[in-house]
Amino acid sequence: MSNIMEIFNILKKLDFSYCTRHGLAICDNSLTVLSKFPSNSINLVITSPPFALQRQKEYGNKDQDQYITWLLSFAKIVYEKLRVDGSFVIDLGGAYKKGVPVRSLYNYRLLIQLCDEIGFHLAEEFFWYNPSKLPSPIEWVNKRKIRVKDSVNTIWWLSKTENPKSDIKNVLVPYSERMKKLIEDPAKFYTPKERPSGHNIGASFGNDNGGAIPSNLLQISNSESNSLYLRRCKEFGVKGHPARFPEKLPSFFIKLLTEPEDLVVDIFAGSNTTGLVAEKLSRRWISIEERIEYIQASSFRFIDSNINKTKLDEIYNSINSESKINLKDYQEPKKLFNGDALNF
Repeated sequence: MSNIMEIFNILKKLDFSYCTRHGLAICDNSLTVLSKFPSNSINLVITSPPFALQRQKEYGNKDQDQYITWLLSFAKIVYEKLRVDGSFVIDLGGAYKKGVPVRSLYNYRLLIQLCDEIGFHLAEEFFWYNPSKLPSPIEWVNKRKIRVKDSVNTIWWLSKTENPKSDIKNVLVPYSERMKKLIEDPAKFYTPKERPSGHNIGASFGNDNGGAIPSNLLQISNSESNSLYLRRCKEFGVKGHPARFPEKLPSFFIKLLTEPEDLVVDIFAGSNTTGLVAEKLSRRWISIEERIEYIQASSFRFIDSNINKTKLDEIYNSINSESKINLKDYQEPKKLFNGDALNF
């Protein structure tokens, strides 16, 4: 099946909690929901599953001993439902072994099994550096002071084939000041020559291509504190999801790996940052989350800030696992979806 709109219209027949102009939020187990997707239907699955941490979190993380087997069960069906040129992007935090200052290798073992057992290709590994992350783990960093703080997550970009859809032109970053000067007057700053590696770097190196190619080290601060989502959670006396994506992270991969109207899926949606970013970028999206309280609160992201509290309260309380609430009439693109936060 090749037509994304045809696929999306099929999926709209599923039970969902709310919909928007471009997407659906579904309260259910992802294995159950994905089984109903047509094969070869998803362009991108991007997600941040509950990490294999030592302490249990309220959002339901698994013990390290169970984690790989548990996550592979989702990856197998993701592989089946991805389009041939589709991608699976998975954000994983590091962890320590229980009781000792030695790192767990669970995320690397998972990667090897994703490729060797399921058939994924590792298109590229990324590293998300969060400069605002608090020092952890407390025992080894704060108390005993024998380890530095853990500020980097591994992100695996996996694909079904060796040549998945991607376009770096969509994620170019601003040139450095030195590069801007080189572009203005290449002869003044650079003489074409052969590098020690044997590569010839010619005069075209000074061409203006609209921006620089980003690296696979993504420096994105996760310091959201006063967003519309959090303000409304506070207003309603509900706790925001404790492990939220910063918008720039899914934005980078959605821009890199998809086109407008492509289908983006998050199988552990949490507060549904992925859905919000996909909405802003005019991608079709489906976000799946098991806990209805997280689904309810995630609706705050899509409702215009001018909607009064009485109406917002009505919408919030009407959302359940099968409610099919349409938020389209409460979205105001110019105010809510200004896109500024998505410039990488």
